[in-house]
Amino acid sequence: MIQVRPLLFSVALAASTLLTGRSPGIAAAPPHRDAPAPAFTLPLADGHGTISLAALKGHPVYLNYFASWCPPCNAEAPSLAKLAATFKSKGLVVIGIDELEGAKQALGFSRKYRLPYEVALDGDGTIGAAYGVAALPVHVFIDRDGKVAYYQPGEMDAAQIERHIEAIVKK
Repeated sequence: MIQVRPLLFSVALAASTLLTGRSPGIAAAPPHRDAPAPAFTLPLADGHGTISLAALKGHPVYLNYFASWCPPCNAEAPSLAKLAATFKSKGLVVIGIDELEGAKQALGFSRKYRLPYEVALDGDGTIGAAYGVAALPVHVFIDRDGKVAYYQPGEMDAAQIERHIEAIVKK
C-alpha cells in the first residue's frame, strides 16, 4: 500500500523543482554589502537586445526582481515608475528583472504600470540564484563602482526605496 503523505511530498518537491528550476530551500546567499554585484547579461523583454551590468559601471543601478503574479510587486510598481523618472537625470539606471516568466507577462506588467525603465528576463532564474532570490520582490541597490550598497528581499515602501536610491546616486 502506498503511503499518501510521502507520495504527495515527493510530487510537490518535484513540481517545485521543475517550475522554478531550483531545488526548494537551496538558494545562493544574497550578495554582501560592498561586495561586487554578480555580473549578468540578460535579454530585454521587448526583444531589442540585452542589458549587461558591466556596461553600466559608473552609474548607480537599482535592480528590482519581480513577477507579474506577485501582489507586493504590483503594489510597488507605481512608486518605482515615479522614482525611476525622478532620478533618471541623476544617472540612476533602473532595471526590472522578471523572474521565471516570459516576455508576454513582463511586457504586460511594464505597460500596465507605464514603467519608464528597461525590463529584462531571467527566464531560468540563473541570475536570480546568483543574487540569492528565493521569493519576490527583491531590491538590489548597486553603487557607481559596481558594488552592492543594499539588498532587501520583500516589499518596500516608496520612502525606503527613495532613501536607498539617494544613497547610491550621491556616492
